[in-house]
Order: sequence, then structure tokens, then C-alpha cells
Amino acid sequence: MKASLKYAILLLVFLLSSGYSRADELKSIGVPYIQNYAKSAYLSGNQNWSVARDKKGVMYFGNARGLLSYDGKYWQQYEMPNRQIVRSVAADPSGIIYTGGFGEFGYWSTKNRRMVYTSLTSLIPKPLTLNNEIWKIYTDGKKTIFQSFSTIYIYQDKKITIAERPGAFLFLHQVGNRFLIEVLGKGLYELKGTHLEPLKNDGSLLPAGVLSILPYKNGELLIGTSKNGLMRYDGAGYRPFNTPADEFLKTFQLNNGAKVLGKYYAYGTILNGLIIIDENGNVVQRINKASGLQNNTVLSLFADQDQNLWAGLDNGIDRIELNSPLYFYFDKVGQFGTVYSSLIFKDNIYLGTNQGLFYSKWMPQNGSSFYFRLIPNSQGQVWDLSEIDGQLLCGHNEGTFRVTGDQLEKISSVNGGWTIKKLNSNPNYLIQGTYNGLSLFKKDASGVWKFYTKIENFGEPSRYVEQDSRGDIWVSHAYKGLYRLTLSADFKKVISSTYLDEKNGLPGAYNINVFTFENKLVFSSDEGFYSYDEISNRFSKYNTLNKELGAFATSNKIIPAGNKKYWFINHGKMGLADFSVPWKSKIESNLFSVLDGRMVQYYENISRINDQISLISVDDGFVVYNASAGAKADIKAQLPSVLIRNIYDLTDTYKLIAENGYDEGIEIPFSRNNIRVSYALPYYRQATIKYQYYLEGYSKNWSDWSNASQKDFTNLSAGKYKFLVRASVNGGLNTKTTVLEFQVLPPFYANNWALACYVILIIVLAVMLNKLYQKKLLKDQQKITAKLQVEKEAFLKREAEATEKQIIRLQTEKLQAELAGKNRELSNSAMSLVYKNELLQKLSQEITKLKDENGKRLSEDQLRKIQGVITEGMNDERDWNLFESSFNEAHESFFKKLKAQHPDLVPNDLKLCAYLHMNMSSKEMASLLNISLRGVEIRRYRLRKKLNVPHDMNLVEFLLGL
Repeated sequence: MKASLKYAILLLVFLLSSGYSRADELKSIGVPYIQNYAKSAYLSGNQNWSVARDKKGVMYFGNARGLLSYDGKYWQQYEMPNRQIVRSVAADPSGIIYTGGFGEFGYWSTKNRRMVYTSLTSLIPKPLTLNNEIWKIYTDGKKTIFQSFSTIYIYQDKKITIAERPGAFLFLHQVGNRFLIEVLGKGLYELKGTHLEPLKNDGSLLPAGVLSILPYKNGELLIGTSKNGLMRYDGAGYRPFNTPADEFLKTFQLNNGAKVLGKYYAYGTILNGLIIIDENGNVVQRINKASGLQNNTVLSLFADQDQNLWAGLDNGIDRIELNSPLYFYFDKVGQFGTVYSSLIFKDNIYLGTNQGLFYSKWMPQNGSSFYFRLIPNSQGQVWDLSEIDGQLLCGHNEGTFRVTGDQLEKISSVNGGWTIKKLNSNPNYLIQGTYNGLSLFKKDASGVWKFYTKIENFGEPSRYVEQDSRGDIWVSHAYKGLYRLTLSADFKKVISSTYLDEKNGLPGAYNINVFTFENKLVFSSDEGFYSYDEISNRFSKYNTLNKELGAFATSNKIIPAGNKKYWFINHGKMGLADFSVPWKSKIESNLFSVLDGRMVQYYENISRINDQISLISVDDGFVVYNASAGAKADIKAQLPSVLIRNIYDLTDTYKLIAENGYDEGIEIPFSRNNIRVSYALPYYRQATIKYQYYLEGYSKNWSDWSNASQKDFTNLSAGKYKFLVRASVNGGLNTKTTVLEFQVLPPFYANNWALACYVILIIVLAVMLNKLYQKKLLKDQQKITAKLQVEKEAFLKREAEATEKQIIRLQTEKLQAELAGKNRELSNSAMSLVYKNELLQKLSQEITKLKDENGKRLSEDQLRKIQGVITEGMNDERDWNLFESSFNEAHESFFKKLKAQHPDLVPNDLKLCAYLHMNMSSKEMASLLNISLRGVEIRRYRLRKKLNVPHDMNLVEFLLGL
């Protein structure tokens, strides 16, 4: 018991410490993800001597056949002038790529939309010549340093100067702003300008065969030698750095080094891959061909800013993804076959495979690899490994076993233990699904699980087993369907069995699996998850869950991950969903895309070590996932921009128009208006990258997101275009938009020269046509002129007649209008006279009624005087003279005719004739003539006689007719 308690405490300490995201400890478990780039992928030479990365994120490799570039999607090769091996490569911030080889060094730049090499050897001062290899190149501000074993060349301002040479060199190293080099037999020197100064030494042993110098803590230097391991330089002298890695580095020959993750050191070897140590010299990782490298000879190492460690190998290129939440262990030699289950138990890791049960120590020391051994008598198919109450149970093809260390104890002979778990209704029992029904296990008096009985009355294959809140047992099998079982009170037999299929609302009888999700049973199918209603005994789609899961709604398996997190397995694709916030889950799947299709289909297994760490079984090994390390690795950094790599002419032959580092202002002939644009995102960590493009002037909307990294455009019309492209990483982060501008020139018959010719031709034709037209027009004009002259004369004649008639009509109308106006004036004048006389008559009548102040009538004398004045006013000839003048203007010939025909008419007769001519009433005439109505009638009668008016004619009509 004391030993068990001690072990339990140690195990608890380990689990708690593992949960606090100590990524440096986890790095010793398995290896980081390694991306292999084989020769068949980049199609160039085997050996890769150097690695660099430019400002855009494009990787460059010094290869046995020239310079290689890689942008995350496309490889391109550039040959040196004499096809030399590129031993060294460096990327300048300006975009220039420097390379060096045997007897040659220079730079690559973009000219005329092509990567062009410019040699610098012609600038070497005479009589010096370059007749050996350039092994190192570094850029330092405006100068570039090229180093061979005999000379250091400094290129600046288009000139080359030579640094002093105290002896033969090994390799030049850059540490911060310092450049250090080993002078053979003399120790380390520092390059300052063109001078080499030896580092201070207090008499300690000088390092020899220095192949790596890296910055160390407290301003020290960490020096890696080819055969003597590591040394430290503190500014005063050299001190051996004895570490657990010494023997490895000395035996397998350290070749290069790189500082990674800020506090680790990676060293490549000639014979056994690479090793990663921490600042104290402890081995964190050993990565070689057995653990994923393509080759054990590491010719170059380069750590980029995204925590990718690039290894140029003797045969191939590898990218090691450091600081990843996933660490891998693969069975490269086929030792244990296909892994169906994996589990960590009592400081051992167990792998259940199709060949048996294997185990190894869980925490290898000093970066050593796992050492798996087959547990005796475990040969055969292992289906399940489960830890229950401190006991490890193994479901096997031949029964069920208890595992203790490297020993097996058979506790059940029932074949095919697929799954085993506690009964919810009674945790003292275990229920197990097997090939042909259910088995029951029970603890004995000492607390050890023992086989209890096989449950009677049910013999169907039981792949998944769950118990609901009522105590019923649900059993499912991909091909046998879904059952609901009711057990007896002692759990020994099935007293009721119900087969459920389409009749109960399920989409079918096959591929229906049952799981417990958030304390509720859910049922997976190819059409999504279903839930069960006990009252109606029917299934219905679990729409809320399906909507949350999106593409993972058709998952065939759910595995609890703790803290309301669940793994969803969708036919080989896995995702981790967090339901800590109800129905606002976030599913992480892109992080695990590297594992797609690598798990055993329908037997996917993920075991939970603690809240942060999970063990994922894959076909040929296992993967450790650390959620806290993943959170650290997923810090959202600035993504690079999408690069336009190449533009091709696809019209009839595949021809390059422009390649990486393209110039602006690309012009494409109209006859070659079928093009392909390729693009890439220089993002190298494991991720799902999708692109979206838009061609302004051609497309209407942005394209759908796609994995495709090139786009063809055919039959482009003439005009200017803008090609816009952007990328999405893991379905979340989007890059900035990259723009490419180009122009499709108009066809030859529509270019500027052609248009100018068309204009000139049109002008000439217009002039000629105009002359012909003018001649014809002159002839027609003469004919028309003659005809028009005749028509004009006739027209003028008609116009003159019409004008004359019009003038007469207008004059007549004018005269009539004037006459009408004068008649109105005459009528107004006459009416004024009538009104005046009527007024005087009324005044005369009223005066006779006047009385003085005594009430007596006025005297006759006074009345006569007043009456005389009134009578004088009524008989005033001035009114008549004015009226006569107006009447004569309106009817100038009336009185003349009247006097001429009737000379015996007196003035009073003429007045009456005038008033009758104006068609005045008798009353009005009486007032004007100052006589009574009777007097008017008498005068009319007399006038008829004087004028000899016939009896049947009206007097007024007679006068109007004069």
C-alpha cells in the first residue's frame, strides 16, 4: 500500500505539472511535425548546402544543381553560369539574392521580368583570382561579405576589397553584428572593417574545427566544434561546455547549428541527424531518419521567424515545425503494425495494435526515442485500452486482460472486447460490448475487476454501448443497427429488446452509432446527429447540435476531451469542439488537418492524459497534443502577403511572361490574350491555406475560397486589368490583398498606328468624295436655280396678291376697329350729355320744392334766375358742337349726304337724325333735345315727311343706310 501511495503521489505530481504547459518538457515526447521535401518534389540535386529567406518570405537553397527557391507552393531552379554547385546563399533586404560556388559569386535580381544572375568576380582586384569555393555569404547594411577558405571578399559600392589574411580560414560566422572566423591553428578572429583581430584569450585551449558560433546567455558565445563538442567563450577565454549531448555531438560529428525558440540550440550532424538542447545542455530532441528526417547528414540549418527549422540534407530538404502543439511518434520500421488504441498508465505508454500490445517508458530521458516492446502473450488484435479505477484493461480479440507493467492476466474469454465502461446505474459493474453480445464485470472483495457473467438473451455485435437515464442499455453496430435493451434487476439478462430503424425516424439502419454528449444520448448518422424522444418513441434531427458543428454534423464518432470539450471524428477528419459556452462552440480542425486520414477508420482513438494533453492514435504510431502549447503557438502574427509568382501565356504554347519579382506595366499582345497567373502564400507551418481572387475589368465578384493557387483567363479583351488575390489561413486569418496590374494591348487593326492610318484614309476619302459631290452639286444647283427662279416668280406673285389682300383686310379691320372705338366714344359722349340734362332736369324739379328758413317757398324771381341758368346749361350749344365734331369723325359723310339730299333740314332735324343714327331711345333723345317724349315723337313724324321715308321702312334703318 505504501508503494501504491507513493506511486499515486508521483503520478499526480506528473499530471499536474504536465497541465501547466511546460512545453520544454513535452518536446522530449515524440518529435515535432517534419515536412519532407524530397528530390522528387523540388526536381533538383540531392545536396542542399545552405538556406536563406528573403524579405517576402520566399525560401532559397544552395543546391548541388544551382539555386532553388520555394514559396510554399512552387519550386523553381536557377542555374549558375557554369552549372556550379551553390555552396552559399544569402538574401539582402533589398530583395537581391547572393550566391557563391566554385570560382564564382554574384547576385540574382529581376530584370525584364526574369531572374537574372550578375557575376561579381570581375571586380576582384588584380592580380587576385578566385579558384576555390565560396562557403559563406553575409549581408551587413550596404556591404556583403563572401568567404572562401583562403580569402574574405567585401563587396560595397560596386567595389570589392580584400580583408587581411593572417592564415587559412575555416568558416565565417555571424553573431549579431559581429563576424567571427577561425584562422586555422590560431583560434578565433573578429572581422572589423577589413582587419581581423584575434579574440582575447587567457591561455585556455583554443577551439579547433569551429563549425558553429551562436549567441549564449550573458553575452557569451556558444561554440560548436566538429570533434570536441561544445565550448563557451566569456570574452576572456574558452571553457568546455560539458553536456549530456557531448558524446552524441562528438560521435556523430557536429556540422552546423542554429538558435531556435529563443533559448534552444539545434545542431546538425554528419552521421545522425540533429539534436536540440536547452541552455543548460540538456537534450530536448533527437531527430534523425528513424524519427522522420529523410537523411542523417545535415549540411545546413536555418531558423526562420515563424519557428520553422529548415534542414538542408545530403539528400532532400526538411522543415521541422517547432513549438507546435502536435508531437509525433511513427513506427518507421513496421515494428508494431496498425495502432487501434493508445494509453499512458503508470509512467508507461501502451499501444494496442493489430499485432498485439506494445509498451515503452512514457518520459524518455535526454531526448532518447521510445523503445517499444511486445508484451508476452499479447499477440493478436487489440481493440481497446481503458483505465478504470487504477486498473488497465485490454479488450483483445481473444478476450479481456488486465495489464500490470509488462504482464497480462486474462480475466475474460469472451472474444472481441470492443468497449468497456461503468454502468451509470451501478458503478460497481462494468459492461462490455463484444463480438456477440454483452459481458458484465464486477469488483471482488479486494477491489479487482473480475468477469461476472455474459448477459443473456442478446447476442448481436456490440461496437458501442451507452446507458440512458432510465437505466436502459443502447447498443449499436455499423452494420447490425441500433438496439435498446432493458436488463433485469441483477443485470444478468435482457428482458426487453427493441430494434430501432427508419420506422422510428432514423435515416436508416446502418452507420448509426450512439454516444453520450453533455449527459444526453445522441445518435450519429450520415445525415447528422439525432436525438430520441421517449414519449413518442421516435428520433428527430438534433438541429441545434448539427448547426453548431457545421461540416462536422456528419461525424461518426464523439470522444470526450474534458472540460466540456469533445473530439468529433468525421470519417477520418478530426476537430475539437469547446462547449464551455452553451451553444457557442468553436471547432478547431485546421490544426489537425495533418492527421486527416491517418487514424484507423471507425476505430479512431484519443485518450485524455489531462485537461491539456491528449494522446491520438494513428495508423503507425501516436501523436501527442498539448492544448496549452497550441495556444502559445497560435499567437496571431502578421501574415505575409500573397506573392504573384509567375504569369504564363497559354494561347498555343506554354510560355513564361513574367516570373517572381515581376515588373509593373506588363503588356500582353492581343493575339496572346490567354494567360495563367500563379500565386502562393509563403506560410510554411501546417495550415489549411485557401485563396480568393478578383480580376477587375473581367470578374463581377470575388471568387469562392479555393485551394487552387493559379487561375487561367482566356480571351481577354483589350484594356487595363487589376488582378487582386488574398489568402486565408486555417479559415480565420486573412492576408492583405496583393494587386497585379497588366494591360492587354489592342489588336494590330485597333492599335494607335492603325487608328492613325484609318483617320488619314478617312480624310482622303472624304476629300475625294467631297470634290465629286461638289461637281454634281454644281450641276444640280444650276438646274434647281432655274427651276426655282420660275417658281420664285410665281410664288412672289401669289405672295404679292395675298399680301395685298391681307393689307386690305388689315386696313379694313383697322378702320372698323377705329370706327368701333369712335362709336364708343360718341356713345359715351352722348350718354354724358343725357346724364347731364337729366341731372339738370331733376335739379330744376327739386328747386321748385325749396323753402326758405321760414318755411316759405322761394320767390318767383329767384326761381326764374335759377331756372334760367339750368335752361341755359341744357341748351348750351358747346355740347352739341363737341358731339357733332365726334360724330363727324366717326361718320364723316353722314351730314354731308344728309344735307346734300335734304337741304331743307334745320339744325334740330340734323341733331335728331344723328341721335337716330346712333340708335338712341326716345327718352335719351328727349333729354338731349330738352323736350318731352311727345315732342320727340312729333319731331320724328315731321322728319319722316321731310326725308320722304316710305311707310314700310323704319326711320332708323333709313338713316343707317345713308
